[in-house]
Amino acid sequence: MSTKPGTGRVRSAYEFIKAHRDQYSVQTMCRVLGVAPSGYYEWLLQPISNRGQEDTRLLRLIRASFVASHGIYGAPRVFLDLREAGETCSKHRVARLMREANLRALHGYRIRRWSVGKPAVLIPNLLQRQFTVTRPNKAWVTDITYIRTWQGWLYLAVVMDLFSRKIVGWSAGPTMHGDLVLNAVLIAVRRRRRPRGTLIHSDQGTQYGSDAWRRFCRSNHLEPSMSRKGNCWDNAVAESFFSSLKKERIKKQIYKNRELATADVADYIDTFYNRTRRHSHLRGLSPEQFEAAHQPHRQRLH
Repeated sequence: MSTKPGTGRVRSAYEFIKAHRDQYSVQTMCRVLGVAPSGYYEWLLQPISNRGQEDTRLLRLIRASFVASHGIYGAPRVFLDLREAGETCSKHRVARLMREANLRALHGYRIRRWSVGKPAVLIPNLLQRQFTVTRPNKAWVTDITYIRTWQGWLYLAVVMDLFSRKIVGWSAGPTMHGDLVLNAVLIAVRRRRRPRGTLIHSDQGTQYGSDAWRRFCRSNHLEPSMSRKGNCWDNAVAESFFSSLKKERIKKQIYKNRELATADVADYIDTFYNRTRRHSHLRGLSPEQFEAAHQPHRQRLH
């Protein structure tokens, strides 16, 4: 064991010795814990080194970032928060302090899938996994997932702009009927000021192959695109968003009712994900920060 007073293990050993010195001899505890008595007595005169004091200060900022992210940020994103706040510490130091404080980002889990019927009409895959686009409203993706409540399933349909990964429309309801997806896309169309020629990509759910869906797209100047059968990666970005939602906010809980689940989803999407959550694809910015950084496009984003 290192005997430098600034290291976490040694400092913990010194603190243990100090707390139990009325019960055991200092010499014995030092021998058992593998530290030098001289180092312990030196530490008593200056319990926390200058670097240790700085670590304590940084850890407070790290905890604040970690808590604000609802426990989903690892060291890279926490480091970006600190750098944005004007701190000059290294990413390795942030990782060490998080490791010592047992601040661990949440991990995901497998998403249950359900089978759906064949669409009424075959729509070609126009997106072709081109998930990186150069301007807003060029390509959207849409999909449906489920959320458990004691009242039964709550189904969630979302629409994401691939330019910024922002959720530009979403709708929740007790069934997977076509109105669920139409409401989500209608919100997106209105929020984005009715763009023309936007490609909107979906999986092969019956909702997206219906006559109502094709009529809606045509009347709103949207170009439908559909994943190939059995190719879940064709809509991987939407799947990734649902994975983040479930591991970062839902965390396998069962909501008391659909109303509470909908409110929590709204808070996650509108308050956290779109405004605050750092996205690796966006160079560490949130979707709204990324859009704001592209000033020439702002008049078409809202």
